[in-house]
Amino acid sequence: MRYYLDAEYTRFGGELMSLALVPADPALESFYVAVEWVGQTDPWVETHVVPHLGSEVVSRELASRKLATFMRERAVGHMVVVADWPTDFEHLLALLITGPGRMQPVPDFDMKFQRLPGFNTASTSRVPHNALADAEALRDYCEANHG
Repeated sequence: MRYYLDAEYTRFGGELMSLALVPADPALESFYVAVEWVGQTDPWVETHVVPHLGSEVVSRELASRKLATFMRERAVGHMVVVADWPTDFEHLLALLITGPGRMQPVPDFDMKFQRLPGFNTASTSRVPHNALADAEALRDYCEANHG
């Protein structure tokens, strides 16, 4: 099963603020979490991302557990996580790490980096710069054009 990934962060190279995984099948449940951050946010992020978090912000530890639970519960068949931006994978993987040499128990999964020249999430998302809405837009585009 393909899941489409999007993440929002405090600035270029910054901390994770929210992350979403949406299944290829829109009838199935999606995952979304807004994560506490401690650093400063870029002014652009304050204007365009923070107002659209749309969820209770939880600790990184709780977000990590919720993500792992979601992935384990959906481990029917093989999971492929698709993203159109490399940093989204970076944040997904970092969220699974719980400490030195430790990580959340999750099933095996593959990552697929899908370059999409000409695709702009901000122009197709129902709520631009919300990770859940952006992941849905990515899914809709990829399933329609790259199935």
